[in-house]
Amino acid sequence: MGTVKELPEDDRPREKLLLRGAQNLSDSELIAILLRTGRKGKTVIEIARELVQNNGNLSTLSIQSLGSLTSTGGIGNDKAATLLAAFEIGKRIAIAESKWVMEKKITSPQDVADFFIPRLKDEIKERFIVVCLNSSNKIIKWEEISIGNLDSSIVHPREVFKVAIDNNSKNLILVHNHPSGNTEPSNEDIAITKKLVEAGKIFDIPIFDHIIIAGNSYTSFVERRII
Repeated sequence: MGTVKELPEDDRPREKLLLRGAQNLSDSELIAILLRTGRKGKTVIEIARELVQNNGNLSTLSIQSLGSLTSTGGIGNDKAATLLAAFEIGKRIAIAESKWVMEKKITSPQDVADFFIPRLKDEIKERFIVVCLNSSNKIIKWEEISIGNLDSSIVHPREVFKVAIDNNSKNLILVHNHPSGNTEPSNEDIAITKKLVEAGKIFDIPIFDHIIIAGNSYTSFVERRII
């Protein structure tokens, strides 16, 4: 298979997705895949870029009406309908996720793994997430605080506990992924976790667990008796 640069411009977003994964595409490239084709004198990438730029971001674009979308050159009813359907799917997923987050009581590491495996299993970079729990052990909020290799210079107690304090958390669960597929905690993983556990004692916000996601598997620090 050739490189992305060797492909015609209109085909590149779809091919790039297949080669590198959807998470590595820009907003305009994702929109271009939905639009599929351009028009005379303007590529699909140019049309998609114009849509995103005119609306500022995907969030604003996602609430536009049919008439607003079709006012952009190269966007007819069929393309607009595809966009509206995609945006509606996104909204329904967000609503379902929100309900899960607010209603689900965390009773085991498996509960957390079931939620985050679909979100992290295909990531190609490490992502560190702080999960905030209330006094009933229900998730209040989860927030990604770093992307990249996990080290103490990126994951600092002040960042972790700022999220906790801002959301009035009673307890925390830490989650990060291993793109390598290996669930075994590294020495750095263990050192950072123990450092954060000690900080939690000072803030009186206990860290219940640290869970590593790797593919469809996970490791719980509590189950492994690391913390």
